[in-house]
Amino acid sequence: MKATRLLLAAMVLGAAIDASQANAQCSSNSGSCNTTNTASVTVGALVKLAMSSAATTLTAPSVTDIESALSLDDVGPTFTIKANRSWTLKVKSQNATNFTYAGSDAGVKPISDLSWATSSGGAYSAITGSDATFASGASSNSTAAAAFFRTSWAGGFSAASNAPGTYTLPIVFTLTAP
Repeated sequence: MKATRLLLAAMVLGAAIDASQANAQCSSNSGSCNTTNTASVTVGALVKLAMSSAATTLTAPSVTDIESALSLDDVGPTFTIKANRSWTLKVKSQNATNFTYAGSDAGVKPISDLSWATSSGGAYSAITGSDATFASGASSNSTAAAAFFRTSWAGGFSAASNAPGTYTLPIVFTLTAP
């Protein structure tokens, strides 16, 4: 019984091989023979993001800036976006709540003290730890975008966000073509 099953399986396999070989063959008595081969490729969503600089130096506050609780504006990086379909550029802070502080005076500066905009005179939005749409567009060989930052300074020299030291905030820009 087992030998019969093996023989039957071999015959089915042999017939399948003969059928697939027959599909790739052509014979003719007219001296011409055509067969078709279909080539295909699947292209996924392709994106490329170039950023002009990996760091932005924000303007340090002066005595007057702290006394008046001013906000200081700075030019951030510029981006070149390439995508083969519609795309979205998102922005968020890598830190959840505060800038990273290096110093000896217990400085604490909330991430919301840094705002971003896509133009120097545009509407600024506070940075958060969640993705926010920075820019979006259609497929493009080269779309430019620019970031502008505004740092808010608390009034008063005793504010923890004004303590001497270095404040850094990693900002993540993510390009997707959903």
